[in-house]
Amino acid sequence: MLSTVKVFLWWFIVGATMALAVIMLQGGIREAMQTSGSVWGLKLFELLTTVLGGGLLGGCIALILDRIKKS
Repeated sequence: MLSTVKVFLWWFIVGATMALAVIMLQGGIREAMQTSGSVWGLKLFELLTTVLGGGLLGGCIALILDRIKKS
């Protein structure tokens, strides 16, 4: 059980970092920083959901592959 959590957390962090890197390469951070007013909160929410989505994708794929490897 603890091993599964470790695998998920490691690949969650890797997936989230990769998603953030892609956003930065595409200029999403610069675009969010230049936005003013209430749109800033919306942009921040979009960035966070994208990063969390990348982390969840990485973590879930790692769990699936780990389960296949063990069987």
